[in-house]
Amino acid sequence: MILLTPELRTQLVANAADPQGDHVPVAKFFNPLGPGVWLPTFLHEDGQTLFGIGDLEIGCPEYGAFSLAELQSLDVGLGLGIERDILFETTAPISVWLDIANEVGSIRGAERVIVRREREG
Repeated sequence: MILLTPELRTQLVANAADPQGDHVPVAKFFNPLGPGVWLPTFLHEDGQTLFGIGDLEIGCPEYGAFSLAELQSLDVGLGLGIERDILFETTAPISVWLDIANEVGSIRGAERVIVRREREG
């Protein structure tokens, strides 16, 4: 699967103009067979370094940098790699995601809380 479409790349690059901004996550990448979720907010000018939240589901999601090339090259088993959630949408900024993910212990848990809040308005 192509992790970054041209549209997603364009948004990530645009967000990089304000790296201190509280951007909404642009995409959600995940391991389809186990732990691992990443929510990128912007792409460094090198075109390979993403910034956002990474969570290996050990109870401590973190904001920081992660490698697009590394995500694209991971073999998680059964011939599968890291996937992009094509249905992912959110209006919550990355700070909200990080706060809730740290409170509940994972991005997947935070997603349940945030989706419920966004549906309720």
